[in-house]
Amino acid sequence: MSDKAVITCALNGVLTDPKQHHVPVTPEEMAREAKAAYDAGASVMHIHLRQQAPGKGHLPSWEVEVSRAIQQAIREACPGVIINHTTGVVGPNYAGALDCVRETKPEMAACNAGSLNYLKVKADNTWAWPPHLFDNPVEKIQAYIDVMNDAGTLPEFECFDVGIVRSVGMYRQTGMYRGPLEYNFVMGVASGMPADPDLLPILLKLKAPDAAWQVTAIGRGEIWPLHRRCAELGGHLRTGLEDTFYRPDGSKVTSNGQLIETIVAYARGAGREIASPAEARTIFGIRR
Repeated sequence: MSDKAVITCALNGVLTDPKQHHVPVTPEEMAREAKAAYDAGASVMHIHLRQQAPGKGHLPSWEVEVSRAIQQAIREACPGVIINHTTGVVGPNYAGALDCVRETKPEMAACNAGSLNYLKVKADNTWAWPPHLFDNPVEKIQAYIDVMNDAGTLPEFECFDVGIVRSVGMYRQTGMYRGPLEYNFVMGVASGMPADPDLLPILLKLKAPDAAWQVTAIGRGEIWPLHRRCAELGGHLRTGLEDTFYRPDGSKVTSNGQLIETIVAYARGAGREIASPAEARTIFGIRR
């Protein structure tokens, strides 16, 4: 168990619409929200890129210059902070995601470690969106790993289901990846692992024994017992407006800082102290 908890803030996500929710889009907005999270205890900022033209902030972007501007603004607002860059792309063209990592060299980046049918059903028993495959075949994962190795970027292996957790060990076993391991158990996606605290001990049995791990919990009030159990079992903690808009009491937040304050309290309630950015680098094996 790690005595200190690394706190990650997922600032904005890819699906959240700034016209409906208080998600940041511009470099200035990203820096403001990152500063609120940083002051509350977050050492890592997970970022998604949005199109910067007026009225286009709900659409993703893979422009390297947008990535550079956002990272620079966050670093100026949050000295020493660790950037964790998104790379998630559906379909065969993921060159833009590779370019962002290759050119900007963030300390960490998401490496989606397996494929998932991305599904959700509404209360009226119809699809919430057209069913699609979040495709992450082995050759795509290898391409991400190779670029991250060249950039000096630590892959954060995103695991949406139990079999994907097991696959990460195979990536090391076959020599696809040789660096320090960090798992992110993504729980709460309707067609993936549920946000169930009882699942955590099973996942910990399946991960590599020496690997760091955290939980991404997606949902509303049901996610907070999972965060609490994660803190108790020694995992690192993540929340932010990508993952939820709601505190444990059901009240809706307007800033990432409010969510980070809540999760920091959960970590301390489990007897954990909060890792600084320098301590987080040591815990994850980030060499720069």
